Amino acid sequence: MTASDNEVDRSILRARRLTKTYADGNVSALVDVDLAIEAGQFVAIMGPSGSGKSTLLNLLGTLDSPTRGEVWFQGQPLSQARSLDRLRAQKIGFVFQSFHLLPTLTVLENVQIPMFAGPRTVRQRVSIALKLLEAVGMSHRGSHLPNQLSVGERQRVAIARALANDPVLLLADEPTGNLDSRTGMEILGLFESLQLERQVTLVIVTHTSEVAERADRIVRIRDGRIETDEVQPRDRSARGA
Repeated sequence: MTASDNEVDRSILRARRLTKTYADGNVSALVDVDLAIEAGQFVAIMGPSGSGKSTLLNLLGTLDSPTRGEVWFQGQPLSQARSLDRLRAQKIGFVFQSFHLLPTLTVLENVQIPMFAGPRTVRQRVSIALKLLEAVGMSHRGSHLPNQLSVGERQRVAIARALANDPVLLLADEPTGNLDSRTGMEILGLFESLQLERQVTLVIVTHTSEVAERADRIVRIRDGRIETDEVQPRDRSARGA
């Protein structure tokens, strides 16, 4: 299949025969995975520990490269991209379970990190960061350091930072894993509202069925292979109600 294939062009992400083998070749995290994700879709990737779900997310997000197979992003093969760093910075946002906030920077400064290498002025960066903090309910915490925040507040800041460059794709690896159930559902609701407002494609890796059931589609992985791939018919406007 080539990047000009119409089927590829209709998907924001497509993986073909995606395989990832580690160490001496005896550990296969992914084996011949085929997957297509449409623009604007909310997809949950589920599976037991060691199933390959985080490996898949890293390959889709250009954080790692496959041993075999190809990933297309907006119709273009990643193996032929001139700069994966630039593509990642401009079009993909990441939210991790451990937040990865810099402890010596304030909340406002942390949100600006993805913009530091871009063309925006300091005033523009600050303006965008303030609007994002307002969107995630953290405008009152801009001058605080990460260690002065609750776990849930840190995750909100991480989400704001992931949206700094207005990405078309948002990837989240166990974003509610360190949160209590109530805070986790609040964060999930935030993801949903931001995804619908911004029409961003959202892919979440989770082991929690309560999280996955809120998605448009659930992809289950076991032993490095897709076990099931189910679309959940629903009224998107009522999601989270």
